[in-house]
Amino acid sequence: MALAENLTTIRQRIAAACERAQRDPASVTLMAVTKTHPPETVEEAANLGIVFVGENKIQEAKAKIPLCPGKLRWHFIGHLQSNKVRDAVELFEMIQGVDSLSIAQEINKRAEQAGKRQAIMLEVNLAGEASKFGYAPERLLAELADLNALPRLEIHGLMTVPPWKPVAEQVRPFFREARELTRRCEDLLGAPLPQLSMGMSGDFEVAIEEGATIVRIGTALFGERPKKTTT
Repeated sequence: MALAENLTTIRQRIAAACERAQRDPASVTLMAVTKTHPPETVEEAANLGIVFVGENKIQEAKAKIPLCPGKLRWHFIGHLQSNKVRDAVELFEMIQGVDSLSIAQEINKRAEQAGKRQAIMLEVNLAGEASKFGYAPERLLAELADLNALPRLEIHGLMTVPPWKPVAEQVRPFFREARELTRRCEDLLGAPLPQLSMGMSGDFEVAIEEGATIVRIGTALFGERPKKTTT
């Protein structure tokens, strides 16, 4: 029951944020972040209408995805290491955390081997935080043409994780910068980048006001993550 209530509340908050921004609520995708949550919880979310699911760890996804409803659409939202690319291409409809040309080239190679086109998003680290992955904006702009030339990749947009702040309003400048960087990338490519993945449980309403099309919600939907037990 808590999950259903949480989902209703989140949807209401998304709708209110869209109204403030004069946006259609249908323009925002709610992505359930299921890290450490079991397949049973994922199935319950699916039964309540969740379609898009984000996972952070390849090994966890390999074990979990086969046990979950087949209608779900899975995105990889963690940091992708080169030795996990083959699995990521096999498991995920979208890889959101592409943060270098080298990892993009590896994804392109594995997608070619798999005979598929791989949807990706480019992760940007707008604050230059050493603890986070992602492109510096100017490096992204410099490498964008090379990224776009990879024939098996489809660039759908940008993804970002802003610095943690105690008040959600304090991260608004980073969300605004991500939206503006998207426009700069579109100008360079001469093509639209329709997706902007930003905003999590603590700040998704501000992200929506600044143009997010995908919000990644874990704690506000499922509650605190299960604690690992030690023996």
